[in-house]
Amino acid sequence: MSNKLSVYVICYNNEDKIKDCLESVKWAEELVVVDSFSTDRTKEIAKQYTSKVFDVKFEGFGKLRNRALTYCSNEWVLSVDSDERVTPELKEEIFKLLEKTPDKDAYYVPRISHFLNFRIRHCGWYPDYRQPQFFNKNKMKYKEQLVHETFELDGSLGYLKEHCLQFPFFTLDQFFRKMERYSDLRAREMFEEKKKFKASQLVLNPLSMFLKMYVAKLGFLDGLPGFVLSSLYGYYTMLKYVKLWERYQSK
Repeated sequence: MSNKLSVYVICYNNEDKIKDCLESVKWAEELVVVDSFSTDRTKEIAKQYTSKVFDVKFEGFGKLRNRALTYCSNEWVLSVDSDERVTPELKEEIFKLLEKTPDKDAYYVPRISHFLNFRIRHCGWYPDYRQPQFFNKNKMKYKEQLVHETFELDGSLGYLKEHCLQFPFFTLDQFFRKMERYSDLRAREMFEEKKKFKASQLVLNPLSMFLKMYVAKLGFLDGLPGFVLSSLYGYYTMLKYVKLWERYQSK
C-alpha cells in the first residue's frame, strides 16, 4: 500500500464502547486516541491497543478534532468516534483506495445507526452523511464549533459505498446523559452567537424536529423505535432552547 493511514478516535467515559471500536480499527498503521480526561476505564482500555493515547481538555468538538489531527503522522486519516465500528468491507474499500492515490480529497462514509437494539433505517439517520470521515488532512479541517461541528475542504468530495456501524445509545439513560451535555453546548453556542430567544421556539421547534424525523424523513417506517427516537429529539430541541432562555435570564 503506497499511502499509509492514521485512524483517530475521540472519546470520553466510553468504557462500554471503546473496546469494540478499537478492535474494529486495530489494523491501522497508526492508531491515535484522544481522550478528554475520562474518569472511567476508557483510557486504560485504549492503552491496550495503542501507545498514542492523549488527554486533551474539551473546548468543543471542532477544536478537539483539529487537535487530534495534529497527532496523526500520516497524510490520510480515518475519523472514528468511540461509538462507531469500522466494518471489514469498509476497511477493504479504504485499502483499495490507498493502494493508489485516492481520486478525491475527502469521502463521506454511510453509517448504519442503532437506537437501543434497533437498526434505524429512516428518521434522517441513514446514510447520515454528517462529515467526511476518510480524508487527506492537508485538505480538510474542522470548523471550531462547540457541537455539531462542520468542516472546511480545499479539494474534492466523494462518497464511499461500504458502511460504518454506529451504536450511540445502548440505553435511554445514555441518550439523556448525552443530550444533557449536547444541549448545554448548543445553548452556549447560540448565546455566544447572540441568537434571539422566542417563547414560540419551545413549541414550534420541537414539533418541527419531530415532524421532520417522523414524517419527512419517514421515521414512521421504523415503527415504535422511530416514534420514540423522533419524540426524544423533539425533547432535545426543546431542552436547548430552554437552556438558551436560562442563559438570557442570568445575564
